[in-house]
Amino acid sequence: MNPEPSSNNSSSTGPATPTNNRKERGAIAAQACENCRARKQRCSEERPKCASCTRMKLECRYREPQPTKKDKTQLEMLEILKSIESFQVLDRLKNIEGGVKALVDNLNRSVPPPSAPSAYGPSYSNPVAGASSITLDSNRSGSWQPLPASLGTSSVRDDQYMYISAAYKMLSWPCIQQLMENSPRELSNLNLGSLDKDGSVIMLGLPSQGMSLPVDNRDAMSQGMQRSTRAYSMHASGLPSGALQTGALLTWEAMQRHSKSYFDTFNLIYPLLDRPHFYSQVLPAVVNNELDESINSTLACLVFALGEVGEVGVSGEPIAMYKGRPSGIKGGSSQRPPGLALFNEARRRMGFSMAECSLENVQIYALAGLYYQSCYHHLEYWRMTISASLACQALIMAKPEELASPQVDLIRRVFWHCSITETCLYLELNLPTTGLDKFEDRVGLPVFSSGTFSEEDYMCNQASHYKEHFASQTVLRRLSVEFHATLNNALGLVNLQFPGVAPEPTSATIAATTVKQLAMQLDQWRGMLPTGMPWPEDRPSPLPVSPDPYSQPLQSIQSMYPPPPPPPHPHQKVTPLLPSDFAFTADLDSEPAAYPFTADIQAANLRSRYYYVKYLIHRPFIFKALHHPTQMTQDDADGVATCLRTILLWPIAMAPVRSQKRLIPCLFFWTQNFLGILIILHLSQQVPILIKIRTEMLGEAFDVDARVTTQLYLDWIRDLKDSDPTARWCWTVLKGFYGPLDDL
Repeated sequence: MNPEPSSNNSSSTGPATPTNNRKERGAIAAQACENCRARKQRCSEERPKCASCTRMKLECRYREPQPTKKDKTQLEMLEILKSIESFQVLDRLKNIEGGVKALVDNLNRSVPPPSAPSAYGPSYSNPVAGASSITLDSNRSGSWQPLPASLGTSSVRDDQYMYISAAYKMLSWPCIQQLMENSPRELSNLNLGSLDKDGSVIMLGLPSQGMSLPVDNRDAMSQGMQRSTRAYSMHASGLPSGALQTGALLTWEAMQRHSKSYFDTFNLIYPLLDRPHFYSQVLPAVVNNELDESINSTLACLVFALGEVGEVGVSGEPIAMYKGRPSGIKGGSSQRPPGLALFNEARRRMGFSMAECSLENVQIYALAGLYYQSCYHHLEYWRMTISASLACQALIMAKPEELASPQVDLIRRVFWHCSITETCLYLELNLPTTGLDKFEDRVGLPVFSSGTFSEEDYMCNQASHYKEHFASQTVLRRLSVEFHATLNNALGLVNLQFPGVAPEPTSATIAATTVKQLAMQLDQWRGMLPTGMPWPEDRPSPLPVSPDPYSQPLQSIQSMYPPPPPPPHPHQKVTPLLPSDFAFTADLDSEPAAYPFTADIQAANLRSRYYYVKYLIHRPFIFKALHHPTQMTQDDADGVATCLRTILLWPIAMAPVRSQKRLIPCLFFWTQNFLGILIILHLSQQVPILIKIRTEMLGEAFDVDARVTTQLYLDWIRDLKDSDPTARWCWTVLKGFYGPLDDL
């Protein structure tokens, strides 16, 4: 945009105060040509030659604009990635710094001229006419109609690409709005026009949240406490095992069982607590003082509640059946989830410590949020997460000496857990953040070396690599934030906030180059994962085959899960993984393999997050294909093909992870993304340009995987719709696209 008008206007508004003169001189020095700067005279700033150079017949040259404050985000990323070098499990990721620097340099350089439109462009002068050479399947609902002029995006903005991070905002795309106008009455009752304003509220399930969690403990002796179980010895505290009573709810045996279950499940996915500290300090205090109003009692009740969820959420009874297929929600019911009695005891005590400025206070809010998430109360989950973030900020600001204390590593873990969750809520729901990111440099990254490290934690990490998974999630979160800022500035809706300013068109080559650079950084992150965690790009489902003999849990470890198949001998040649070796399977009716210490959930979550970020940065090409098919280039077609390949067969929706939904992080996050993917897969069978790309660039193998993916994601939402208000809303939307669905 030409800066002349603002410069001229600024010189004519208001009296010439010394401050104004200084500001104006700074602007002149930044914009004047070289000759005028040397002569220290005012420059008219005209292009290509200013008035002085034209009059004196001199060559007029302008300096390149200096980097602005906005460019500091890339520099901040470099600083964060530099600090990763001190993180033992992520030493190999330090090479990303060079890649990110190359990204910044490439984006600041001039871009080569746009490539000529390919066969995916001009041949489609009309979307429907272009379908003459393509045969539609008989089960497709109808032909794709061209967009009316009133719905065309050219009436709103000139850009052919649109980047959005929230999946539900896809429903506001003009082509999808047009399709929904002719949809069944299910969509007419949803008031989709309010999505821009109330979309985050709808996704959190507020309109459908008929009731809160019950507060009565009529089933205080819950299912998890009624079973006869053996007592586990407490090596750390030396306390005897037996039938020691703590209050009216728990026996000593149940306390140990729930604690072990929590640390073998939830604490591996979210490493918020230290096992030796809990067994040596928190649990003995609860036993000696019973369940009083102390913060240790509150923390213990939350651990016990989540421990019960971890027990029955993996091996409990499913709450429903669909055509003989057990639900992936296990334990309790939709109204009374497992661990409710213990969680209510924690809720009764939280008020006594709600204003404390301590690590335990942050942990309490974070654990309460995890429990709400396990029973699909997303609004409460968000509230507790925000409370944990604010409590973490208060701890850092009010007690900075804690960052030099022995518990600094726990503070870092809690901090980054809150940061990862905030980023997820911000990207998917556009919910405001708390400013926690301002403390990243001060807090630093966790190293999992707080001085106490139990044998159980060592074995858990050898089996599941939970430390490496958490560290990799931290880096992936930072990359996601930077990618979001880059794409939002280049292809987002920022300019639409100023209706009087017409946004400049985005070059197809600039968009393609930007996305390719971001995808390169993402692939570099995947390729530099610690040993035992990488997977083949085109095979998202197999678990890694690790040559480490310690990756197999020792037989002496008591676990609720059967051990995985033993790894090959270190000197044995590892054969390539065959389809029969896949650890994640789309066969939801077979008995799934079980893995100890939530290894399958952690691997599925990390890989699915990777494919989610890759899908996010390529989704603008889908927008262009739907709204500007006549302008498609070969780069655009490649971007669409990559996006379509990326959305297939995410492990988080496959067995065995699918049957442990109470333990899966951020369920609503996956649910609404599966909704968006199902809409894209549906459109890929309706829109001629997408049909052409599927046929010519992806082939029959894609069609097979797309059908399986559709069934997987529909099963996910169907399974949750009776318990989760977000899934219920998404199910209703899907009926408008897919027609009557076979639900019970």
